[in-house]
Amino acid sequence: MASPAPRQAELQRRNRRLMLSCVGFVGFMVAASFASAPLYRLFCQVTGFGGTPLRAERAPDVATERTIVVRFNADIDPSLPWQFRPAQREIRVKLGEDTLAFYNAVNRSGEASTGNAMFNVTPDKAGQYFNKIDCFCFKEQTLAPGQSADMPVNFFVDPALMKDVNMDDVKTITLSYTFFRAKDQPKDPKTQPTRTSATVLNPPARPVN
Repeated sequence: MASPAPRQAELQRRNRRLMLSCVGFVGFMVAASFASAPLYRLFCQVTGFGGTPLRAERAPDVATERTIVVRFNADIDPSLPWQFRPAQREIRVKLGEDTLAFYNAVNRSGEASTGNAMFNVTPDKAGQYFNKIDCFCFKEQTLAPGQSADMPVNFFVDPALMKDVNMDDVKTITLSYTFFRAKDQPKDPKTQPTRTSATVLNPPARPVN
C-alpha cells in the first residue's frame, strides 16, 4: 500500500495545475473581450450591422425619385453638462441625395468639457444603406463654458435600398446620437482650443427640400 504522503503530494500538484489552467483561461477571456470590442466596432462600421451607419467619400451622382423620411434623435449622458438636440425633427430626402443636417450643443457648465458622440440608426437593417460622408461624431468635440455650437452631419441613403425586398416596409429611418463625457478631459480649460466639425464639411450637392 502506498503511503499517504506521496498521494497527498500528487493531489497538490494536480490542484496547482488545475488552478494555473483556470487562471490562464480567465486571462485569455479578459484579453479576448478587450480585443473583441474594437473588432466588433470595425465590423459594424464596415457592414452596417446593428444599425451602424457606413462611411462614404461622396454621394451618388444621381438621386432617385423615391424618398424616405429621416428623423433625428439626441440623448446625452448625465456626466456631460451639455444640452444637445437636433436642429430639425425630420426631413424627407431622395435616395442618393447628398444631405446636410445639424445638431446643436450647448455647454451649460462653467468650464470647458469634451464629449464623444455614439450613433446608430433604426431600424437596424437600415444601417447598411445609411452612409455618412462627414460628421461631428467622427472626432471628439470640446465646448468652452457657455458655448453653443452647430454640429453638422453630411449623409445620404443608398439607392440600393430599393432593390432589397426586406426594406420594403421601411418608410422612416431614425438617426440617433448620444453624447458621453470623453475620458481624457483638457488639463487647462482656459487654454484648450474648441474643436467642432462645422468648418470641415463640404456643402451638400443639392439643397434639402
